[in-house]
Amino acid sequence: MLTTIVHDGPEKAPDALPPLVIAHGLFGSARNWGVIAKRLSAKRRVIAVDMRNHGNSPHYDTQSYADMAGDLAEVLQAHGTPDLLGHSMGGKAAMTLAVTHPQALRRLVVADIAPVAYTHTQTDKIDAMEAVDLAPLTRRSEAQEALAEQGIDEGLQAFLTQSLDLTEKRWRFNLATLRREMDKIVGFPELTGQFDGPTLFLTGGDSPYVLPEHRARIKSLFPRARFAKIPGTGHWLHAEKPRDFEATVDAFLSAPDPSADRS
Repeated sequence: MLTTIVHDGPEKAPDALPPLVIAHGLFGSARNWGVIAKRLSAKRRVIAVDMRNHGNSPHYDTQSYADMAGDLAEVLQAHGTPDLLGHSMGGKAAMTLAVTHPQALRRLVVADIAPVAYTHTQTDKIDAMEAVDLAPLTRRSEAQEALAEQGIDEGLQAFLTQSLDLTEKRWRFNLATLRREMDKIVGFPELTGQFDGPTLFLTGGDSPYVLPEHRARIKSLFPRARFAKIPGTGHWLHAEKPRDFEATVDAFLSAPDPSADRS
C-alpha cells in the first residue's frame, strides 16, 4: 500500500464527516500537503498519500493511471468510503478511480486538471535533478543552487528539494520510471462510464489547464460536476492561496448529504 500521513480529526461522532484522502501531483509528496491537511482535519480525518514512485511509497516500473487508481483504491478501502481530492497527476488518478470504481468514494475534488491529454512534458525537471551531483551536498540550499544552474525557477527549486534525502544522497522519486512513462502521465486514458457523485473542479484563475472546451468531456464523465476558480492563482493554486483553497474545499465537502444535491 502507498505510504500515508494521517491527520486525525475530532473525536468520532455519529454525524462526523467522512475522511478525506489527498493525492498529490507529479514530483510532489504527502508532506507538501501538511498545512492544508492539518487544517482540514479540524472536521475530519485527512489521509495524504505518497503516490507510487514518489516520497516513501514503493517504486514500480509503471506510472499508468490505471495503476495509480488501483493504489488509491487500496487506501480508500482502508478508510471506508471517503472523499477524494487530487491535484494535477493526482487529480487524473482520482478521476480514473472515480469513473472505474464509483462506489469507492463519496465526493471528488479535482484541483486544476482536466480528463484530457496535454502536449507538454516534464522531463526537463528530471534532466535537472539527474544533473545535480548530490554527493558533496550538505544543505538543501546547495541543492537549490544546483537546480538554479540547471534553469529551474526559484519556486520549483524549493518544491523539488522537499523530496531530497540529503542523508542518503538521493531523490525520493523513481526518476527512471517517471521519464519512461511521461507520455502516460501527461496523457489520459480512454474511460467509459461515469461518476455520479458530487464533483468539484477547482481551478486557478490564471491557469491554462482547465479550459472551456474541456467542459463537455468533464460533464460526460462527471455529470454533477461543479466549477470554481480561485482568482490570482496558477496551477499551484493550493500553494499560492492555501486559505482560499482550504475554505472552498471544506465548503464543498461539508455541504448537506449528496442526496440533497439532487433535489
